[in-house]
Amino acid sequence: MTESARPALCRRSLLSLASAAALGLGLPALAQTESLSWPSKPLRLIVGFPAGSSPDLTARALAEPLEKALGQPIIVENKVGAGGNIAGEAVAKATDGHTFSVMINGNMTIAKLLNPAVRYDPVKDLQPVSLIGVAPLVLVAPAIALEGKAFLAAGAKAGSQWSYGSPGVGTVGHLGMELLKSRSALKPVHIPYAGYPQVFNAIQGGDLQLSMLPPALAMAQIQAGKLRGIGVTSAARSPLAPGLPSLKELGVQNFELEIWNAVAAPKAMPRQHVEQLAVAVSTIVRTPEMRAKLSNQGWQVVGSSPEGLANRIQQDMQTLGGIIREQGIRAQ
Repeated sequence: MTESARPALCRRSLLSLASAAALGLGLPALAQTESLSWPSKPLRLIVGFPAGSSPDLTARALAEPLEKALGQPIIVENKVGAGGNIAGEAVAKATDGHTFSVMINGNMTIAKLLNPAVRYDPVKDLQPVSLIGVAPLVLVAPAIALEGKAFLAAGAKAGSQWSYGSPGVGTVGHLGMELLKSRSALKPVHIPYAGYPQVFNAIQGGDLQLSMLPPALAMAQIQAGKLRGIGVTSAARSPLAPGLPSLKELGVQNFELEIWNAVAAPKAMPRQHVEQLAVAVSTIVRTPEMRAKLSNQGWQVVGSSPEGLANRIQQDMQTLGGIIREQGIRAQ
């Protein structure tokens, strides 16, 4: 190393130490993850959804503290289209070592199963970095519907005379309901709609008997008296849907489903840099400030290691992937 390079390297070491201290990482964690040569330039944080969407808001909330932790600017870039898969492909093909993404669960798990034409394989072409947050879906019905077990019993008796709505084939609302049908006596017919507003209108107008919605959307309608909440799809009750039982409490066995968002990196990113990024992300999202921001967006914070996220991916591949293969579902 030249003498002229030493001051810059020292400054970078001090910056890394200061960032770790600010995040509460401590020296042992820093010693495991610090790479003084990375990042060496601004990072690209790619998001597959438009400005103001949930993934975009999460990415922008994460970017500022992550800049301080890593000592480089972070440029949030929206690559919109194909349900987030255009962004997924861009991340998968990146080789600069400074590109990563905030993604939703579908783009990191079942994208290729739903649409074989997708030009990246989530398992083969992406690396899990850190799980950010999770949320259940909320099973909802018209405001005048029966509650809890009585509702499920009525649905079982009605069979295919009932229908449910989702924002389209292959969406989590569609796959979640098909998974529920495989685990219960419910057999409603699927009716796809253009988006959640149309689903709301159809339920409130009596054209649909049920649907599964993200809590950020469902709870506002439930609290306004426009929908009835039946239960949540998580294994236990969720703070994101206060007062609602889990479907397991209502007698649905072997059923658990959560949506989630996470940070992913290309396969080309060196493992030590993935681990460094994971420590920073998982620490940041667990701070009180970020917990509050993510809760307002409808997420229950987790923060995880790459291995923890890999386990979640494997679980989703087994549950949702099983339904997709069993029924031959293809995104339209």
